[in-house]
Amino acid sequence: MERKEFTRRRKRLMDIMNIGSIAILPASQVRSRNNDVEYPYRPDSDFYYLTGFPEPEAVAVMIPDRQHGEFILFCREKDPEMETWHGRRAGLEKAIEYYDADDAFPIADIDEILPGLIENKDRVFYNMGTDPEFDQRVQGWVNQVRGKARTGVTAPEEFISLGHALHELRLFKSRGEIKAMRRAAKISAKAHARAMKQCRPGMKEYQIEAELLHEFMKQGCRSPAYPSIVGGGANGCILHYTENSDALNDGDLLLIDAGAEHDYYASDITRTFPINGVFSKEQKILYEIVLKAQEAAIEKVQPGNYWNDPHDAAIRELTMGLKEIGILKGRLPTLIKNEAYKRFYMHRTGHWLGMDVHDVGDYKVDGEWRMLEPGMVLTVEPGLYITEQSRGVAKKWWNTGIRIEDDVLVTKTGHDILSKDAPKTVAEIEAIMNSNEKTSN
Repeated sequence: MERKEFTRRRKRLMDIMNIGSIAILPASQVRSRNNDVEYPYRPDSDFYYLTGFPEPEAVAVMIPDRQHGEFILFCREKDPEMETWHGRRAGLEKAIEYYDADDAFPIADIDEILPGLIENKDRVFYNMGTDPEFDQRVQGWVNQVRGKARTGVTAPEEFISLGHALHELRLFKSRGEIKAMRRAAKISAKAHARAMKQCRPGMKEYQIEAELLHEFMKQGCRSPAYPSIVGGGANGCILHYTENSDALNDGDLLLIDAGAEHDYYASDITRTFPINGVFSKEQKILYEIVLKAQEAAIEKVQPGNYWNDPHDAAIRELTMGLKEIGILKGRLPTLIKNEAYKRFYMHRTGHWLGMDVHDVGDYKVDGEWRMLEPGMVLTVEPGLYITEQSRGVAKKWWNTGIRIEDDVLVTKTGHDILSKDAPKTVAEIEAIMNSNEKTSN
């Protein structure tokens, strides 16, 4: 992302905050995996969205119209010995030079400096409850300022959730963000195609996961956007299955929900395909029902439509399809009203997508489903899940989990499917799985 993008974001936020405000936003903490091993560090999305600063132990402070600079960054100082062990640091100088902070201070000095920045402010923008330990520090700084009341110093009386304003900004993607998300989706589509080409009966689910991760890394994405779901047979009916440890059996379907993260932006794609490369009659019937539901839902992703319109379209197609093959019985309007489909389709048809795979942004405004607008990105992911426990359903349908998911951008005139390169139709999937072409390492 270009540096000027982060500058624009900070300006837009401070325009909302107005004079008399201060925003405080800490970076996420380093988390321990076990003993002295840490998880790979990833910045908090809100923090990175505003700063582009990738290091831990940092706090961003924004003060609209401050004479000595509006954007202040507390971060680690340069330390040759620590950098020898743990890698390079930006330090105070590069915080200003490379990350466009107006001023930078050592993170070790924050308790001394930040209370002074809070003095005489009317309101604090801060996400209370995300980090209880840091919450106490913020409250301590405010109390410290209150203790100076007899000297004529005033303390903020109002705390405002930073997320409310910031998340509304994040909901609408810029040209640069869309470019990053398009790239993430393209890489993920290649990974899904690779998995289809390499899949064979007898392989383990984790071997297919390895193919996905190989393609992500090969294309420059160091991490998936979320733990990959690779579920064969009955495992495809577990919505958040991540064990990925079982063998893939001839005659079963394989459901893969996986997406790469590129430049801190997520993709989220699901494809379902036959492990042996050919859909059975029953698998094809159910797959076509889900595909038709997804196509109907995507068609509803239009500016001026409402968030729930794609979900309603998907429900209608899924219910109608299940009725046509005899799994559901009754009048279509009654089945939909009574939510008869929920036995086989228990989740929503999508969610916002962005820096987080389940991205920020309100789904309702003033109690009503919000209108879709250009720049929003959402997933469209209907599915059907029929298990052995599905009472009254013929055995031929059992242990079939199907989900088809794409990433869709709302445009001025309609929509753009960012993940369209991932094979999706029965013909496309069977063709790629039964070609002689092998994916190179």
